[in-house]
Amino acid sequence: MLNNLHKKYNVVLGSLSPRRKELLTDIGVKFTVKKTIKEEKYPKTLKDKDIPKFLAKQKASYLANQLKSDDLLITADTIVILNNIVFNKPKDNNNALHMLSQLSGNTHKVITGMCIKTQNKELLFSETTLVTFRKLLDEEINFYIENYKPLDKAGGYGIQDWIGKVGVTSIKGSYTNVVGLPLSKLFENLKKIK
Repeated sequence: MLNNLHKKYNVVLGSLSPRRKELLTDIGVKFTVKKTIKEEKYPKTLKDKDIPKFLAKQKASYLANQLKSDDLLITADTIVILNNIVFNKPKDNNNALHMLSQLSGNTHKVITGMCIKTQNKELLFSETTLVTFRKLLDEEINFYIENYKPLDKAGGYGIQDWIGKVGVTSIKGSYTNVVGLPLSKLFENLKKIK
């Protein structure tokens, strides 16, 4: 299936995220990377999955004028939501501490919005995963922030990091979605592009 995709398109990932690059490589997609420097803003009226879908489409729109006729662009945005509050990337260590303290002992939603775009087609979709943390000690949170520097991650944590391994008690849904790309859903949607 990927041979047909690669014959027809040059795949472009609109993200500098090392985790997204690794995940896409893991399923055998060959791609180049383009940087999106668009500031992530969305209308405050948007809720849940509509937020990351809007942001993924915004990133794709930003790069659209750079697309050649044989390019296929993939963009994504991941957010964390707890009690209807959106946790983006923390601004600093104190913000990360606040976020993780809130997530501690609770179940939150991780939602990734994705956009697959060619010059004549666009697919927009999302994936939601529920993640539960046990009650974390302050020293565990501080150890994680100091040693793993999670300021580039929505919600202030990476599930593949130390905190995910010792603190997450359950995941309901796609694990790779929490890392940054819902691979199963992405693969299914890539098959729809003719």
